[in-house]
Amino acid sequence: MVQLAQLVTGFEELWPLSNAEEWDTPGLQAGAPNQNVQRVMLSVDVTDAVVACAIQAKSDLLLAHHPYLMRGVKFLAEDQPKGSVLAKAIRANLAIYSAHTNADVVADGVSDVLAKQLGLSDSAPLLGQGDVGTGRVGDLTDATTLGKFAATVARTLPHTATGVRVSGDYNHVVERVAVCGGAGDSFIEAARAAGADVYVTSDLRHHVVQDARESSLLASEGNQMAIIDVSHWASEFLWLEVAAEQLRRIYPEVSFEVCDLRTDPWDFVVTQ
Repeated sequence: MVQLAQLVTGFEELWPLSNAEEWDTPGLQAGAPNQNVQRVMLSVDVTDAVVACAIQAKSDLLLAHHPYLMRGVKFLAEDQPKGSVLAKAIRANLAIYSAHTNADVVADGVSDVLAKQLGLSDSAPLLGQGDVGTGRVGDLTDATTLGKFAATVARTLPHTATGVRVSGDYNHVVERVAVCGGAGDSFIEAARAAGADVYVTSDLRHHVVQDARESSLLASEGNQMAIIDVSHWASEFLWLEVAAEQLRRIYPEVSFEVCDLRTDPWDFVVTQ
């Protein structure tokens, strides 16, 4: 058992707040720095079901990737979703901490873990310096086809209703791969500039992918890039166990467990 403030110090050594985007709100969002913590649950999101799961597990802290309180939150009345969930956590003495974009960009962070799980070697940030930066780009040990690589992506990530969507020819040769956990549409050109044969990310919209596809078709043969769109939640979920293991080594007296609830918002798809 340790004080929450001591845990926060460790969190901010692993995931410095200085690495967060300006718009982001990582850090302690609920809880008292002097409260004791013996059990921590890790999740991508803070939802009513996740909070209930943490309370049932007798957790003292919910360490979430996504901040529960971000821009646009004006009311915390309990007849509103945000207020209801936060009140439930506070009444159960469940603290809430978030490591978001500051955990995306570091070594063993969200994108780095995704790159390693997909088999990339010698990966480096798409944008940044040293080990810190947005996304990752690296090479597969052996070249493969886009279709086979997409199947690897599907096997590697936890299952979601929307699965894996691919823009590109099935037989397109893939060796150099760029990834960005979470929403990465603004880094498509960075992936192309890094020489990626395929870019894996989430939350891609129709016009963004259409424009990227047209650009790829106009490119010379050596610069064509396919795109794979995956679930936002799934692309970040793999990081949780890595983060939990890092924390177990630092705080062996504290229990760190990953919430296995699927918080991807889509439940099923209907095909024609």
